[in-house]
Amino acid sequence: MAQLIADKRDIDFVLHEQLEVGTEYKGGSYAEFNRKTIDMIIGEARNLGIKEMLPLQKVGDDGCTFDAGTVTVPEGFKHVYDLYCEGEWLAMSDDPDWGGQGLPHAVSMAANEYFYGSCNAFMLYNMLSHGAAKLIESYGTEAQKKQVLKKMFSGQWSGTMLLTEPEAGSDVGALTTVATKNGDGTYSISGSKIFISGGEQNMVENIIHPVLARLEDAPAGTRGISLFMVPKYRINEDGSLGEFNDVVCTGIEEKMGLHGNCTCSLTLGGKGQCIGTLLGEENKGMAAMFQMMNEARQMVGLQGFACATASYIHALNYARERVQTKGLTDPAGSTPVSIINHPDVKRQLLIMKSYVDGMRSLIYFGGLCHDKIAMSEDADERSQYSLLLEVLTPIIKGYITDKAFEVCSHGIQVYGGYGYVEEFPVAQLLRDSRIFMIYEGTNGIQSMDLLGRKLGMKKGKPFMDFLETIHRTIDKAKEVPEVAPLAESLQAFFTRYTEVTAAISKAAMSDKVLDAYAYSHPLLEVTGDLTMAWMLLWRATVAAPLVDKKKKDAAFYKGQITTARFFINTMLPSAMGKMDAIQTCDGAVTAMDDAGFGGK
Repeated sequence: MAQLIADKRDIDFVLHEQLEVGTEYKGGSYAEFNRKTIDMIIGEARNLGIKEMLPLQKVGDDGCTFDAGTVTVPEGFKHVYDLYCEGEWLAMSDDPDWGGQGLPHAVSMAANEYFYGSCNAFMLYNMLSHGAAKLIESYGTEAQKKQVLKKMFSGQWSGTMLLTEPEAGSDVGALTTVATKNGDGTYSISGSKIFISGGEQNMVENIIHPVLARLEDAPAGTRGISLFMVPKYRINEDGSLGEFNDVVCTGIEEKMGLHGNCTCSLTLGGKGQCIGTLLGEENKGMAAMFQMMNEARQMVGLQGFACATASYIHALNYARERVQTKGLTDPAGSTPVSIINHPDVKRQLLIMKSYVDGMRSLIYFGGLCHDKIAMSEDADERSQYSLLLEVLTPIIKGYITDKAFEVCSHGIQVYGGYGYVEEFPVAQLLRDSRIFMIYEGTNGIQSMDLLGRKLGMKKGKPFMDFLETIHRTIDKAKEVPEVAPLAESLQAFFTRYTEVTAAISKAAMSDKVLDAYAYSHPLLEVTGDLTMAWMLLWRATVAAPLVDKKKKDAAFYKGQITTARFFINTMLPSAMGKMDAIQTCDGAVTAMDDAGFGGK
């Protein structure tokens, strides 16, 4: 039977054979989650995704409506939102004391693959609600947490993230929203925010906005930013809703994609008084907000991946069904074949599969790192996995969303002319996926984070631990005859990569610093290529011994080996050329004058 959205067999493989989550959870705080339980949870997520959320994808493309400060979501969204909340899916991995289910993160990633793959626009409302709730859980007072957390984790209330302003995009330190002390522990907030996903909507009773603002006597730049909890409706002492808090939606954006999720402009305190309470400490709002941003960056990677895997499955199904032209080596007059038999189509499908498989493994592995942090009683081990996640975050967010857009573009190409027609699903997936390269810090910023922070963080030890983790997989693969040649090829790439990272790190600390940062994005690309190859080699190493042991799934396991072979032997060589350019660190970008671009 053809799959929809995601490949169930591959999800099972990553969870149970590659990552062996059941074994990882034995004896720990997640010991109750055996394979049967995990499969039941993901089965329920799959049913909700395919039966209820998937129909929202097309409906949602018609967009939200704005009228005099109110936003109405597309038809059907509220009904599915209620089903989602009834299943307690929003707080899958969260503390039961606040209404969470306490599920392992790796399992929640698999469930979310079905949800986001079904309708990213719908799930974006929930993603930001979860991030806002976690922020309050970490930095809120007991009173703040008791006031909002259970209602947010249940989905009764939603949440957002108010950072961006018209004149302060990536440069958050330039924001002008002001917070004035009222003398009673509250603050009056005044300012305007833009690009606020889900900033106003009609599925919930109240919306809780974490807002970045500056106290009147605060230092300039990011050092003077504080974080505030600002509800759409004020909250009475008994938890009931009070008066409107003067958070006014002044419009929604006409976007390229994700039409089912409203992107709002909000004015705070424009006509009356907008009241907020401090989250954390004064002038330390950016440090707090980075928690939500880092969670969001990891989830944005999943958003991009979900579009990619949906596009791949659609393209794969179409290529198997679409009959056109005889095979290249078939005699004249032969019957036309399905286009999956044509070499160039198969090549594109293998590119898509390589990325999708590698992305799935990396995202689930990131979830497992979260689980290891939660389960471990050893402080050093917790720190090691936490720092590994920090290194992986720009790859998960930046590289995955770059390649997800590429995968979605291949999806259109496999469909041919039909792919460019909105009647078919792959055009919308391409449009939807483009924003993820911009969300939560553009991918250029992610690449600068990799070069400027992650390579040298804590004297370089976390990055070296990341490389050592990869090398352990290479060493293990060398012992498996079927994949040993691939391990040797990846070893050569790995060795070259370590030389290049040393060179660009040195350049970044010299008078060639601007030249070095001109190559930060190519560095992110080759780091992502190395990571994909790691994940695919790991898969192939697990699969190879099972080809003869599990005859029924022999084709699946052989496919793992072939996919790794394709990526390592066909796609990695081009990354070698990129690394040559990175190490040369030619100064053409820095040397280019403004006038040299023309256009005047």
